Amino acid sequence: MPLRTYKATSPGRRGMTRSTFEEITTDEPYKPLLEPQKRASGRNNAGRLTVRHRGGGEKTHYRRIDFKRDKHGVPARVATVEYDPNRSARIGLLHYRDGEKRYMLLPHGLKVGDIVLSGPEAEARVGNALPIAKIPLGTTIHSIELIPGKGGQIVRSAGTSAQLLAKEGDYAQVRLPSGEVRRVNIRCMATVGQVGNLDHENQNLGKAGRARHMGQRPEVRGVVMNPRDHPHGGGEGKSPTGMPPKTPWGKPAMGYRTRRGKTTSRLIVRSRHRK
Repeated sequence: MPLRTYKATSPGRRGMTRSTFEEITTDEPYKPLLEPQKRASGRNNAGRLTVRHRGGGEKTHYRRIDFKRDKHGVPARVATVEYDPNRSARIGLLHYRDGEKRYMLLPHGLKVGDIVLSGPEAEARVGNALPIAKIPLGTTIHSIELIPGKGGQIVRSAGTSAQLLAKEGDYAQVRLPSGEVRRVNIRCMATVGQVGNLDHENQNLGKAGRARHMGQRPEVRGVVMNPRDHPHGGGEGKSPTGMPPKTPWGKPAMGYRTRRGKTTSRLIVRSRHRK
C-alpha cells in the first residue's frame, strides 16, 4: 500500500500524497450491508454545536462491520478488499461457508482468497478472532473487546496493533498503541494481526479542499481572535498568549486531565502519560 506523489503543478499538488489503492479489488460495495447515514456536523440531539470544526463533506453510506466476530466455527473466505469512507482501515467482505456475508476490518497481510475463522478453536493466525484466553503471549492483536460479547472497541485504526503481555486470573495485560498497559478480561475476543493500510499516517492532504471533502471545517487560532471570543485574543499585532494555554471556555489546554471514566481506572496498569 505505497503512497502516490504528484508533480508540483500547483501549491496544493506540491506536497500532496495519497494511497495508490492497489489493494482495492472492487469499487462496488455489497449493498445489503450498507446503511444510509446523515452527518451530524458536530451537533447533538438538541441541535446544539458540541464538536467544532465539523460539517459538509462528501455523502457516504455506512458499512456494517462485524466487530463481534461471533460466527464461531464457520470458515469464511476473503472475497473482496474494499475502501471504507468511514474509517482509515480497509475492509474485507467475508463469504462464509453457510452462505452469509459480512464485513471485517482487514489485517495487514490478509488478501483475497485467504480463509479466516473465529471462535475458541481457531488458530492464532492473522485474521482469526478468538478469546484472549486462547491467544499466546506476545501475539500482536487488534479490534479488542472491553466487555465480552460487545464487539471490538479499541485498536481499530489503520496501522495500529496491541501486544498481549501477560495473563493472570480472569484478566490479561495488553499494551495498547499509546503505550498504556491495560487489563482486559480473558473472555473478550480479539483479532490476530495488525490493522492494514499502514501508510495512512504518512499521507499529506496537500490542500484545504481535501479536508473539506472529509467533513473538516476550518480551525482558527485563538491568538488572532478578539478577547471576547478567546482568552488568547487581543493585543496589538502578533502577540503571545500571555498565559498558560486555554480553551475558548477558559479551561487549561495542555496537561489538564479531563477523563471521567473513573470506574475503569483500576484496570490501567501503566498510564500512557508516564515516561
